[in-house]
Amino acid sequence: MRTFGVEEEFLIVDPDNGSPVPLAGDVLRLHDAGPEGEAPSFRPTMAVELQQEQLEVITSPHSSLGALAAEIRAGRLYADSLAWKVGARIAALGTSPLPVTPHATATDRYDALLEKFALTAREQLTCGYHVHVSVDSDEEGIAVLDRIRSWLPTLTALSSNSPFWNGADSGYASFRTQAWNRWSSAGPTEVFGSARAYQSLVAELSGTGVVMSPDFDARLSARHPTVEIRVSDVCLDSRDAVLIAALVRALVDTAARDWKEGQRPDMVSAAVLRQAAWRASRFGLDGELLDPKTRKPLAASHVLGALYAHVRDSLEETGDAPYAKEGLQRILGQGTGAARQRQAHERAGTLAGVVAYATGVTHLVPADHQPAGKAYLASEAGTVALVAG
Repeated sequence: MRTFGVEEEFLIVDPDNGSPVPLAGDVLRLHDAGPEGEAPSFRPTMAVELQQEQLEVITSPHSSLGALAAEIRAGRLYADSLAWKVGARIAALGTSPLPVTPHATATDRYDALLEKFALTAREQLTCGYHVHVSVDSDEEGIAVLDRIRSWLPTLTALSSNSPFWNGADSGYASFRTQAWNRWSSAGPTEVFGSARAYQSLVAELSGTGVVMSPDFDARLSARHPTVEIRVSDVCLDSRDAVLIAALVRALVDTAARDWKEGQRPDMVSAAVLRQAAWRASRFGLDGELLDPKTRKPLAASHVLGALYAHVRDSLEETGDAPYAKEGLQRILGQGTGAARQRQAHERAGTLAGVVAYATGVTHLVPADHQPAGKAYLASEAGTVALVAG
C-alpha cells in the first residue's frame, strides 16, 4: 500500500479580534525547546513559511488512512496548544478574512523571493494543503502527474476554503488559488511524457533566473520519493483534509495502474485546465465544474460522482471507499469550508466572528472523524497524545 503524508499551513490569529499575528517564530521556539517535564508521546514536524502569520505542520508518512487522520488531528491540537502559550490560536483558513499586512520570515530563501517578486511576495499570506504520495521511481511519478491533471480542479473545488480577502468577500470559493497563481510558474502543466522531459523543463525554468523551484499544481518532490499535489486550500474541517488525502492517494494509484497497463494520458491542454481551475476556484461546489471527460460545464455533484467512480477500485483496495463516499456526501450536504465561512459570516455579522468559528472547527473532533481504530487524548496540561486504539 502506498504511503502518504500531508503538509498543512495554518494562520496564527488573535483570539480576541481574529487578526493574523506574526508569532510563528515564538511558536517554533517553544516547539524546538521541547515540553517542560515529561515529554509528550507525540510531537509533529513544524516549519516556518513565507510569512510570520502562518505555520506549517507536517505529518509522517503513513500507509493507513486511520493513522494519517489521527496525526492530522493531533498535529492541529499540538500546534494550537503552543499558540495558546503565546496568546494566539491557529485557524485552518486559506486566506485571512480580516485585512492584514504580513511580516516576512527572515531567511536567505525568503529574502530572495521578496526581492525578486516584490508585491506578489509581500502580499502572499495564503494557507494551502499539500499531499505527498509515494512512487517507485521518477518515471512512475511523471506518469502519474501526466494522468491526474484533469482531476486536480475537482480537488480545488472540494477543498475550497478562502472566500474572504483583505476584509471583503472575494466572490470566489478559493481566492487562495487566484492569489497563488500570481507566482510565475504556478498552475497546470502540459503532459511531460518522461522524467527526462520533466527535469529538462525544470532546468530550463531555473535557467531563466526567475524560478527558484517550480510551483506546479503537482510535481515531483525534490526531497522525497513522492509526487506532491498542491492544489488544495487548507481544509477547515479535518475530516475534509483526510478525505482529500484519501482521494489523492487513490488518484495516484489509479494513474500508476493505467500507466502500467499502457493507457495513454489525457492530452488536454494546460490552457483548458487553467479554465477548469478558475471555475473550481470561483464557484467551489456551488456552481458547475468542467467535466474532466468532455471539458463542458457539469453540475458539481456529477463531477464528484465521476471522480469517485474513477478511483473506486483503488479506494476499495485500501479500504478507504466507505470513508471517501461518506465524506463526499457530507461535503455536498453541509458545504465546503468556503460555504461554511460565509454561513458563519451571516450568523455573526462580522469577519472576526468568521475567524472565531473557524478556530473552533479547526480543532473539533467529530464523532465520525476516525476511519479506523485510533483515538485522541489531551492531558490536563494540554499535551496532546496520539494513542493507538
